[in-house]
Amino acid sequence: MQETSQPPLILTTQIFRDVFDASPIGIAVENLEGQPLFVNPALCSILGFSEDELCGKHCVQFSPPEDAAKDWALFQQLRAGSIDHYQLDKRYFRRDGSLMWGRLSLSLLSIRPSPLVVAMVEDITEKKRGEETRFRHSAIVESSQDAIASATLDGVITSWNTGAQRIFEYTESEAVGKSVNVLLPPDLLNEEGKILQTIRAGRRIDQFETVLVGKSGKRIDVSLSIAPIKDLTGGVVGCSAIARDITEQKLAEDRLREYERAVEGSEEMIAVVDRDYRYLIANRKFLEMRNMTREQVVGRLAPEVLNAGVFENLVQEKLDQCFRGEAVRYELEYTYPDIGKRNILASYFPIEGVKGIDRVACILLDITDRKMAEASLRESEERFRVVADTAPVMIWMSGTDKKPTYFNKAWLEFTGRALDVEKQSGLNAITHPDDLERCRKIYCEAFDSRRAFKKECRIRRHDGQYRWVLDNGVPRFLPDGSFVGYIGSCIDVTDHRLAEEALSNVNRRLIEAHEQECTRIAQELHDDINQRIALLAVQLETVKRDLPAAEVHVRRGIKQALDYVSNLGNDIQALTHRLHSPKLEYLGLEKASASFCSELSARHKVKIDFHADNIPKTLPQEVSFCLFRVLQEALQNASKHSGSQQLEVVLTGKGEHEIELTVHDSGVGFEPEEAIKGRGLGLANMKERLKLVAGHLSIQSKPDHGTTIQAFVPLSARMNSTGTGV
Repeated sequence: MQETSQPPLILTTQIFRDVFDASPIGIAVENLEGQPLFVNPALCSILGFSEDELCGKHCVQFSPPEDAAKDWALFQQLRAGSIDHYQLDKRYFRRDGSLMWGRLSLSLLSIRPSPLVVAMVEDITEKKRGEETRFRHSAIVESSQDAIASATLDGVITSWNTGAQRIFEYTESEAVGKSVNVLLPPDLLNEEGKILQTIRAGRRIDQFETVLVGKSGKRIDVSLSIAPIKDLTGGVVGCSAIARDITEQKLAEDRLREYERAVEGSEEMIAVVDRDYRYLIANRKFLEMRNMTREQVVGRLAPEVLNAGVFENLVQEKLDQCFRGEAVRYELEYTYPDIGKRNILASYFPIEGVKGIDRVACILLDITDRKMAEASLRESEERFRVVADTAPVMIWMSGTDKKPTYFNKAWLEFTGRALDVEKQSGLNAITHPDDLERCRKIYCEAFDSRRAFKKECRIRRHDGQYRWVLDNGVPRFLPDGSFVGYIGSCIDVTDHRLAEEALSNVNRRLIEAHEQECTRIAQELHDDINQRIALLAVQLETVKRDLPAAEVHVRRGIKQALDYVSNLGNDIQALTHRLHSPKLEYLGLEKASASFCSELSARHKVKIDFHADNIPKTLPQEVSFCLFRVLQEALQNASKHSGSQQLEVVLTGKGEHEIELTVHDSGVGFEPEEAIKGRGLGLANMKERLKLVAGHLSIQSKPDHGTTIQAFVPLSARMNSTGTGV
């Protein structure tokens, strides 16, 4: 048997050395202490150290501490014989200080008498980077709120992220393998072919807005970006797509367009900006004032549109305040290209979006003219104060907040208080308590309606005495129509009221004496004269019966005398009722008024429509007499002077607060003021009677337009809880 020849040892060693040096993988031979004995050129190239530098290091010095610790723990197991090899991915320091990833494969060489260790290092830095990139991309895809998917060139879905499941409601298992047609509404099925044709040509589709449908059939507005997927040769093998749900964005854009149309015609400057301070809307007035086009404003940032420094120094702070949820209102001066410096009142309002406040509406009002008018008003008011302080009447002014702003010298002398004290407390502190609520109501109602008012009240003089004053207030307006408050004047009418009260007392006594005299005359006519006339009629009837039948002409004369006497008796009877109506006393105002209307209608041959509603069963006697006399006077005047053949009377009770009498005719009419100045004693008498019961008279009449007379008498102060007079 021939022995197989062994290669010479020197030849084996040389082959090992050639393989060791030519290997593209870094190789080191170490002892069991971890000290490199030999390193090949590939390892020197990988780490950037020379062979001597590497052999001068310990194996734990090649890597960061945490990686070196893992390596050394395994090395100890190898040295103890627990394992004979291990593999580990770890980082290595390069000479320039950078780190690289290497895959370490370490094996034990059992060589007697001193075992050695062979360490092989493969540079996997690029592979690790690729894996990290893939992991990072995968995490991004899965965490994205957008739908991210891929498909073949035939339109079959091959991947489907969580965002796609959230938006379109299909799970990954339900979507993968399906055609993208499941996402297309019936009216847009032809879009798939156009998209795939573009992708096959290697072109991208960016932010293409379309409509897709979810699993439930819900239509979803999306912005679609699609890119081709290419293989290593550059051939297109599929496509990836990102779909962003812009349904809420589209709704917001629609609302924004509606808002833009709504504000376009406004004479105020209106704009809307987003959180980046970018203009989304700018109306016609906003552009006109800046002499800019819509393209120069919409889509641009506020600092680019506004004057230098204005945004940074003022506007940005106010916008940020508004984005925090606060409405902002402030004044500023702004210089415009064509009209120069103007005073602007800026109002900012936050606008809620899907994710909170994302826009601010800016409303800018040019108040230059108003500011000038206010300055002019202040100047004129100063001049006015100088004149007002010399006026003999008390003058006051108030602002839009209803609080007093000025009292003239005559007022301060009357109250004996300083201007600051007077402005602080105003009329409330010196008005008589019984008049305070009524005066406050008149004052507030006038402010709300911006109308002039007049009131009488008692205010306390400096000596503590309350004096009656007549207060006339009128609203104040700027030239542009802006309301700025009230101005009023007060005159002391105490003596006049005392004279009026004295005159009223005289009138009351005169009217009472008149009523008493009318009652006496009526009773005398009824009890004496009327009876004597009746007796005369009986006697004439007796004489007529006793005369011979031949005395025809005498009997005829007596009959005429009887008719005359009968008519005279009726007239006297009617006169007694006018002077003193027993029906009023015993039947009440409503029935007495109806009876009087019926009698007058028959006597004067006119039609009188009488209506009564909600009249209290019991009325104070003075109220009943007053309204009955007004009714008599008004109807007699209408029947004699109006020329109308139809009159209307309405008597209405307003609960227990007021009673109203209305007498209307459609006759010739008259001028009330002229009638009172001339022969209008009846109208004056009605007014005086009503004043005695705190009532008032309203006369509405014009020539050829008829007449309406209304009498109003308050009852609340005259009726107690049972409806009887107090």
